[in-house]
Amino acid sequence: MAAPAQKIVLSGYYGFRNSGDEAVLQSILIALKRQSELAGISIKPVVLSIDPEWTSATYGVEAVHRMKLSEVRRVIGESSGLISGGGSLLQDVTSGKSIPYYLGIIKLAQWMGKPTFIYAQGIGPVQRKWFHPMIKSVFRKCAYVSVRDEQSRALLMFMGLRQADVQVVPDPVMGLTLPEETVPGSTLSGQPREADGAKADSGASPGFGSSELPIVGVSVRYWEKDRRELDAIAQGLRQVCRTLPVHLRFLPFHLPSDTEASKYCMDRLGDIAESGSVVSLSEQADHPQKMLREVGACSVLLGMRLHSLIYAAGRRVPLLGISYDPKIDHFLSRIDCRPVGTTASLDSETLSGEIVRLLKDGTAWRGQRESRIDSLIHEAEAPARQIVEYLSHKG
Repeated sequence: MAAPAQKIVLSGYYGFRNSGDEAVLQSILIALKRQSELAGISIKPVVLSIDPEWTSATYGVEAVHRMKLSEVRRVIGESSGLISGGGSLLQDVTSGKSIPYYLGIIKLAQWMGKPTFIYAQGIGPVQRKWFHPMIKSVFRKCAYVSVRDEQSRALLMFMGLRQADVQVVPDPVMGLTLPEETVPGSTLSGQPREADGAKADSGASPGFGSSELPIVGVSVRYWEKDRRELDAIAQGLRQVCRTLPVHLRFLPFHLPSDTEASKYCMDRLGDIAESGSVVSLSEQADHPQKMLREVGACSVLLGMRLHSLIYAAGRRVPLLGISYDPKIDHFLSRIDCRPVGTTASLDSETLSGEIVRLLKDGTAWRGQRESRIDSLIHEAEAPARQIVEYLSHKG
């Protein structure tokens, strides 16, 4: 008789329709399913979400409201453990409330005697020093801790954790695949229902993907108050269009703000049609795998959002990153790249020149990074393997 499924609770920035964080969730679900099948055990994920109905419908998993303490306590009490991550959960730049919330969820599970696991998180920046001993105290009681870059591990060591207790792994989204690329015969928990069988509505405008024009994917967000970075991006893209005709495909990762930022850039492109170029906006890529398909169709990806760059690397699409946060620089360094500029200082001529260079010589870019990217993809499921192994022995 088969053993009953072990519930595992997933805590993260889920249900907010942020494509990067939803991609993290999708990737973790796929990795846990794949690794549990290999280990011969059954895992039932339960997701803490701001919109549990949407999360459940999108991923086919149980979900409860992340802010309803009674529901959170119930599912943790019924579980075999709690996973926190991935993403940039423990940072106090966007909000001072994030660290207390996510540490509180982990601490609650620890108080209830459940093993806790940190899954490929990006730690920091942590500007409020009084958070340091709180993070150290909670993390020291975790059964497994993994972070997505050396800088995160260095910060945890500065807080007092031992290097040997913190594993550095790739961002889980490096392991994200399209539906048709998953293991044959495996029904993956977390597989998007609307994408099954996946002839893939990519959210594209008519003719997208069949055009002979090279596609330049563009992922932008609001950051600088005076919009200097978006103005420079628009100017650089105009210069690209003067050099050779392209299809500029804007890819909003966080709705609705990235859509607004995309439209801001599009409004400043001017008349690029006279050069033979076209511009479009993706408005239907509401699932991570749909956006992954969009990115995979690009010839070059220009990205501000971290996960737009991770998607591109995973699909071997030559990429250019614009830095607004250390996490951008950390990821780019792992694939032997540097930012094309920062949001505070972005040169439009340099930007256009680099896009044109990659359009003409993308094969060389891929060849130079193939082995690095392959290694990151293989290592992306390391946390899932460790967690499943732990649960197998405890079960």
